[in-house]
Amino acid sequence: MSSIRISALHCEYQVNPIGLDTSQPRFTWQLEADTNATVQSAYQIQVSMHPGDFEPASLVWDTARIASDQSVLVAYAGPELLPRTRYFYRVKVWNQSSLASPWSEIAYWEMGQLQIADWQAEWITPDPSHIDPDAEEAYYLRKTFQVSGQIRKATIYATSHGVYELELNGTRVGDWELTPGWTSYKQRLQVQTYDVTSSLISGTQHTIGAVLANGWYKGNLAWTQQRNVFGSVRALLMQMHIVYEDGTEVIVVSDSSWRASLGPVRMSELYHGEIYDAGLELSGWSLPSYDDQAWAPSVELGYGKETLVMQENEPSRVTEQLQPVAVIVTPSGETVLDFGQNMVGKVQMRLTLPAGTRIELLHAEVLDAQGDFYIGNLRSAKQSVTYVCSGLDEESYAPHFSFQGFRYVKVMGWPQGVAFDASCFTGLVIHTDMAAKGTFECSHELLNQLQRNIVWGQRGNFLDVPTDCPQRDERLGWTGDAQVFIRTAAFNYDVALFFSKWLRDLKADQRADGGVPFVIPNVLKEKDHSSAAWGDAAVICPWTLYQVYGDQRVLEEQYDSMKGWITYIRQQGENEYLWQTGFHFGDWLGLDAKEGSYIGATPKDLIATCFYAYSTSLFVKTAEVLGREEDVAEFSALYERIVEAFTAEFVTPSGRLAGHTQTAHVLPLMFGLVQGSTRERLAATLVEYVKEQNYHLTTGFVGTPYLCHVLTENGYHDVAVKLVMQEDYPSWLYTIHKGATTIWEHWDGIKPDGTFWSDDMNSYNHYAYGAIGDWLYRKVAGLDSDDQQPGYKRMTFRPRPDSGLTHAKASLNTNYGEVRSEWAIAEEGVIRYTFQLPPNTSGEVILVGSTLSEVTCQGQKIDTIAGIRGAREDEGDVRIELGSGIYQFQVQRTNSLSLSF
Repeated sequence: MSSIRISALHCEYQVNPIGLDTSQPRFTWQLEADTNATVQSAYQIQVSMHPGDFEPASLVWDTARIASDQSVLVAYAGPELLPRTRYFYRVKVWNQSSLASPWSEIAYWEMGQLQIADWQAEWITPDPSHIDPDAEEAYYLRKTFQVSGQIRKATIYATSHGVYELELNGTRVGDWELTPGWTSYKQRLQVQTYDVTSSLISGTQHTIGAVLANGWYKGNLAWTQQRNVFGSVRALLMQMHIVYEDGTEVIVVSDSSWRASLGPVRMSELYHGEIYDAGLELSGWSLPSYDDQAWAPSVELGYGKETLVMQENEPSRVTEQLQPVAVIVTPSGETVLDFGQNMVGKVQMRLTLPAGTRIELLHAEVLDAQGDFYIGNLRSAKQSVTYVCSGLDEESYAPHFSFQGFRYVKVMGWPQGVAFDASCFTGLVIHTDMAAKGTFECSHELLNQLQRNIVWGQRGNFLDVPTDCPQRDERLGWTGDAQVFIRTAAFNYDVALFFSKWLRDLKADQRADGGVPFVIPNVLKEKDHSSAAWGDAAVICPWTLYQVYGDQRVLEEQYDSMKGWITYIRQQGENEYLWQTGFHFGDWLGLDAKEGSYIGATPKDLIATCFYAYSTSLFVKTAEVLGREEDVAEFSALYERIVEAFTAEFVTPSGRLAGHTQTAHVLPLMFGLVQGSTRERLAATLVEYVKEQNYHLTTGFVGTPYLCHVLTENGYHDVAVKLVMQEDYPSWLYTIHKGATTIWEHWDGIKPDGTFWSDDMNSYNHYAYGAIGDWLYRKVAGLDSDDQQPGYKRMTFRPRPDSGLTHAKASLNTNYGEVRSEWAIAEEGVIRYTFQLPPNTSGEVILVGSTLSEVTCQGQKIDTIAGIRGAREDEGDVRIELGSGIYQFQVQRTNSLSLSF
């Protein structure tokens, strides 16, 4: 007998989140079914304040049975939610035959501080008459407090100016790194929530302690060595709510009663590293028994709380540990650890060495041509960690408030006469703790390594903001890099919260005239804003999140920002339909650039106008989704005028383009600015340009992400495959032959002779060119969504076994469940396909170059399989409509399949 079940309950993309401040949290669930083509026809959600009581009198909200197939991001619509309150919910659904599921397991969410009036704590910092506000050392703060009675629940709400760690009774609170993360601090500062009930079970006297360092708030930022960008005083805000079993509540807050000191963290900077002197450790400083009478007083700062928001994205955490794969003694006699992977994080040391031993670690991405340790590309970033041993039993240490980008670590200061032990060192990988979502694998091992490089590049650069590089004195949220990579990023990991948070910062930092800074959060100069393809992140990123997650709220939140960006462009120059003024990065790092230039040869006004048109078209779609009819009419007319102006300015009557580069042809083709014979001519010309380079690219940051998509979509998939398969410079696979384990900033970051491109700007962990992953997943494996039903509600499977491979497969855990597209060439003329659709979704399979007579499913005729809703031939392809389920097709081709290019 068929059945239907509910699994994977999420609230605001999270499992049992605490500390929310949204007034209408949204619920998502997945369905499991025993039969194909299962669709939800109705749902019911119940919310209670008691986990074991869902009787009618105890319910906060009950939807009753609602006829709807919506199972993703269903918004709460009950009574106003209370601060610091936990709510429990469960879900029930019915399928298309009115068969009901059992109630789901019970899940929960918890609200955080919801308004300024909820705060009793004050911002505090050490008394500046006792401790220098500009001290390099970290601040240590502590307070002892009393509790009595049986504790039901204890919750901490905390944030800082700077970065902080908390300890309660000598135990670290939580496992989050670099809290409170990086936001546009002057407008938005995140508050973290910690359930610490288990740390207060016994005893009446307790101590809460905090350590504060500079972080992004007042430490070194960008290559100009700016300091105090957001403020000049480190400060802590902390409020703990302790609820007893009888319902009474005690609140412990940060105030002037706290004591302050300096301690063993002698220096800590994001770029430069950390110095820690274990001989100065304040042993037991966060325990009640510690005597802090010699500590300095704290002072209240009187800062406001208007900028506070509860934590919005996943925290940064240590997500993996790596051991050294080799110990290298370089030609210069240096001792270097090789972790085998260019990673981002820090090194943990476990040492048993004499007191006063000073171990220093330097971090680097590559070795030079001679095999020596190389840090030239770090520019002014020191990436140095120093630990001074206490001489006690095994000491364990990893930096608290710094992170490094590295594969290689030089170890200095190891005592003579003591055998060097590489097992003392462990690499701790740190990034925003996003859930892994997608997989890709094929028969070409170098392409598999490319996928691993893409994933590691994302992990290393998605550390609270989408940074452009994690090693040198930069590490900034460049808008251009983010927008070209976001679709690839959303395949590999769940980035819904990550980008939603970052886009709120973009909106906060956006200029009054609609201009968008180059980096978000903005730490550059006032003039550094509004380049085409960079500022367009304001439109492209929200629209992509909507496509991938079906999240209409992100469009609503960012709508004014999107509109503001297009309005800004419209106001530039004398012609409101062309963008021909201002500074632009152009096709950044295009290989067709003039000698000594970073900017490719494609005309910048052509690029700018293409993106102007593209963003306007996406904004029109956004307005349609949200029902903003006046804007639909106004901006649809604007889009038509932009296309007309583009054609008049850049396209000759015979269909030639006023820009003789690969990127110049890619953009109008990708963005749909040319049609008919003009489109055909531009595509053919692009192919000629690729062939002239012996199937290599000359594109930069702007053209590369779209190049292969354009080739495939315009009937030149074989050319795209040849281009991606190249193994000499310039190509993705060339970098792998040169040892890349992440994506590089420059195709020749390491030249064929082993020398380097330049010290000036040469990152070996720079994710933008990893956007090729989107083509691998969608165009090779064939796993794609239908834009008319966003969020993978409806799939389009279009696998390409004519990709020079013998097999390829991709899978993705969507909000509905797992989707999968897999193909393999079993033998000459036989191709096997597997497709998977989760319940409550549908899809279309397109088998390229096939006929119905060649296709069977699970060894049977197509029309005998449950869940297949129809099949037809269309212009040389077979199109099959599917409901949910797993389907295995076999095609016995009557014509040969070319596998060599």
